[in-house]
Amino acid sequence: MSKAVVLRGSDLLSYAVLPSGGSFADAARKVSSAAIEKAGISHNEISTTIATGYGASAVDFADSAVADISCHGAGVFYLFPGVRTVVDLGNQFCRAIKLDVNGRVSNFVMNEKCAGGSGKFLQVIARILHMKVEDIGRLSLQSENPVEFTTGCAVFAESEAVSRIAEGASPADILAGVHKAISAKVVNLTTRLGLAQECAATGGGAKDIGLVRTLESELGVQVLVPEEPLISAALGAALLGSTRQAPDAA
Repeated sequence: MSKAVVLRGSDLLSYAVLPSGGSFADAARKVSSAAIEKAGISHNEISTTIATGYGASAVDFADSAVADISCHGAGVFYLFPGVRTVVDLGNQFCRAIKLDVNGRVSNFVMNEKCAGGSGKFLQVIARILHMKVEDIGRLSLQSENPVEFTTGCAVFAESEAVSRIAEGASPADILAGVHKAISAKVVNLTTRLGLAQECAATGGGAKDIGLVRTLESELGVQVLVPEEPLISAALGAALLGSTRQAPDAA
């Protein structure tokens, strides 16, 4: 997904989220135009544009690019000033980020190059169960006997899930098992980083209530979730951009 946020000073005017499709450049233009239109302003009123994320280099109309780790930190700190640990549950990677009292990133760790701890894992299992990703969280909360996955790899877990279905495991138990497998990866990351309260979750995985509840159980802390967990990096980029300009829109 591609995301855009429009700020005036430190006031959030609007945001938009759209599928990236096959072109980061086209997606960036479409999503920024959508956010600008929602804000009720014109493109000419934008004083500065900051790009971030894996497609940042394709945003040819950006004034500069900022590392997405720093942007995640700034965005979450804006929403939850007390947060010191951020768990970013993205589509490809899972990351744990530690913030200092000023909201700056002091350290971070990420999972290895494997989708087993990411939102991609959820997509794979949802496809096997013929479900929409947005429906799996609530269903998983009905589980009474979560399936234990013997692998942390999304590829092998796909075969394992098929086997569990054949054995009669319920979709709720399979999903709850997936959430426990992902949570185990997160616990490993936060252990390496050092879990500091408060804790917040961002990324598409944070939209999965079942995963968030499992994380809370495994981590032993409350996990705060933004109203729209997909925009934290875009929000942080806009915040960092707004500090470089007068209080116009960024």
